[in-house]
Amino acid sequence: MCLSEIAGDSKPSCSIPVPHNYEELKIESESNRAYDESSDAGDYVCQISDRIARDQVHTVEVLVPPSVRASPESRHAAARRGGAAVLECRAAGNPVPNVIWHKMNDTSTRLAEGPQLQLSRLERQHSGKYICTVDNGVGPPIVAEFQLQVLYPPEITVDRSWVHSGEGFRAELRCSVLADPPAEVLWYQNSFPLSASERITMSVRGNNHTLLIANVQPEDFGNYTCVADNSLGRARQHVEVSGRPGAARFTSSPLAGSRTSYTLSFTVDSYPPLDELRLLYRQLAINESFQQPGRWHDVVLPPPSRPTSLTHHVTHELVGLQPGAVYEAIVQAKNRYGWNEVSDIFQFHTLGGSNSVHADELSPMFSSAAIHRLMTSALALALYTLAG
Repeated sequence: MCLSEIAGDSKPSCSIPVPHNYEELKIESESNRAYDESSDAGDYVCQISDRIARDQVHTVEVLVPPSVRASPESRHAAARRGGAAVLECRAAGNPVPNVIWHKMNDTSTRLAEGPQLQLSRLERQHSGKYICTVDNGVGPPIVAEFQLQVLYPPEITVDRSWVHSGEGFRAELRCSVLADPPAEVLWYQNSFPLSASERITMSVRGNNHTLLIANVQPEDFGNYTCVADNSLGRARQHVEVSGRPGAARFTSSPLAGSRTSYTLSFTVDSYPPLDELRLLYRQLAINESFQQPGRWHDVVLPPPSRPTSLTHHVTHELVGLQPGAVYEAIVQAKNRYGWNEVSDIFQFHTLGGSNSVHADELSPMFSSAAIHRLMTSALALALYTLAG
């Protein structure tokens, strides 16, 4: 009996004599010699040498665990924001391995299948680790890990663009900077670079940069700028440190407890005492299709006496109102550093009336910018009247 391997396109045929009555052929490596198992794959013919020429063909398939060749070989890729990147896992093995891509810590989202992961229109959120998993069911899967770095110029956000403080108190300015390559961050006051001193400290924690001013002095009030630079660009954000009062915050309920009066309550933050408060309010004439504003009433309010804290609480009784009517109000406050920004519009309504409309069903008639211009005009008119 003889066993022969059938010749292929590039493989010579061979013949292996087998002893009589031998029913099994075992293919194994020679002792202490490495060999390519895949070369043993192919069709084998068992020829029985007797009076009846009989051939049996056996197909041998060699199962090979997966292997992978990564590109780039360093497994690190860098590209600019808006550009593209290609990561590659060339897999080998038998059966042909499957290649699946996902991002680190997000294995539930399959990004691609096949040897390449193509990423385009890159944003900073694309930065991170990517993984290709190569598996053909023979042995454990192979995992290749890549690091993608998306390069972009600095981006700055500030949690507050206006910081309220007072003499002898402290002021804390914060900006958050995102950039790759990492950015150099500097603080400026009125266009002049700041450096650390006995009263000024600068600190960094992660992406957050903090400027702390202790024992604020009059010269510390003004405009500050957080500036971030890297090789791809520059960004800046402005923060104002001011001793002027903070914007008023209304605390009273929109629903009056009376038909013809309303108790308006609000708070104002100010380190120095308040010098003056101004209230403007008006009625809204409403029907089913539109709301028509009435004339503004300008009221000068006495400042709170002997404030015990930073927050000043103010209450004022409005009388002579119409029953079942909707009103809107705005407030502005002044201390020795000047007037604050005009408050947001506050709407309230009195009891009574057959067609009462709740304040929360309405929209302010003007934008904040328009209200600011209105308040400025009202103040100018009041000063002109007093001067006359």
